[in-house]
Amino acid sequence: MAARGGPPSLADRRVLVVGYGSVGRAIVRRLQAFETDVTVVASRAREGDDLVERVHGIDELRALAPRAEILVLIVPLTDDTRGLVDAELLALLPEQALVVNVARGPVVDTDALVEACQAGRVRAALDVTDPEPLPEDHPLWSAPGVLISPHVGGASTAFEPRALDFLREQLGAHARGEGLTHVVHPR
Repeated sequence: MAARGGPPSLADRRVLVVGYGSVGRAIVRRLQAFETDVTVVASRAREGDDLVERVHGIDELRALAPRAEILVLIVPLTDDTRGLVDAELLALLPEQALVVNVARGPVVDTDALVEACQAGRVRAALDVTDPEPLPEDHPLWSAPGVLISPHVGGASTAFEPRALDFLREQLGAHARGEGLTHVVHPR
């Protein structure tokens, strides 16, 4: 990915976003501002929307991986996503691809990631790991090309006003007898 004239930029990178819910969409919106070529994957294929022409199904992930210079993971942890990024998928990524896991640690096979990073095949930016917390002597801490940050995205000055706006909006909708958003349905 390194180009003449300096380190690689985000512009012009081919980014594969796995998980296209509300957070995935927000990530795509931000990536597009950097003039990236974004492809998205969700649990099932479907028509695109105002941000992307097409949403690919998870069954297409391995076919899409060889083009992904950056792989962004923002899926829930389920039986289907546990170990989704394994040694086989990592081997399909281009040399020096960046794996960004902001989903859950077990979505990535940690041993396979460590091996790929130590071999210099891929790089990683993680705010979640498996195990969590990551032991002090874990090889991820010293693997080349790995950046580990705390999973604290909401702990900022932006949280409180947005939380209060959301709460007011939801309480108002409930009082008017309207449907609520982000409802979790029990199984």
